[in-house]
Amino acid sequence: MILIVVKFKVRPECVDDWAESVRDFTEATRSEPGNLWFEWSRSLERPDEVVLLEAFRDADAGAAHVGSAHFQAAMEELPSLIEEVPDIINVEVPGTTWSKLAEMAPDRDPA
Repeated sequence: MILIVVKFKVRPECVDDWAESVRDFTEATRSEPGNLWFEWSRSLERPDEVVLLEAFRDADAGAAHVGSAHFQAAMEELPSLIEEVPDIINVEVPGTTWSKLAEMAPDRDPA
């Protein structure tokens, strides 16, 4: 799978509306046949930082995403919402699902 993590530094006046601003892009990407997940999070320490975690089945699915009309539209729209060039990690990893964290399990009898 292709695993991508992108950190966006969002303009302060755009942070609260971020989810709505990326809604069409998010929904279109999630409907791609090769998309495994496409999830947004907001940093607890930096309120102007939004993180995108996305995964695609393989390189062909990633290429289809980058070639899509909704990706191109996002590349035109998002620069007006951010303060600097986003940071990215883009790697190919085996598998197509999340693994379980071996070091942790829920308490059976929470206190």
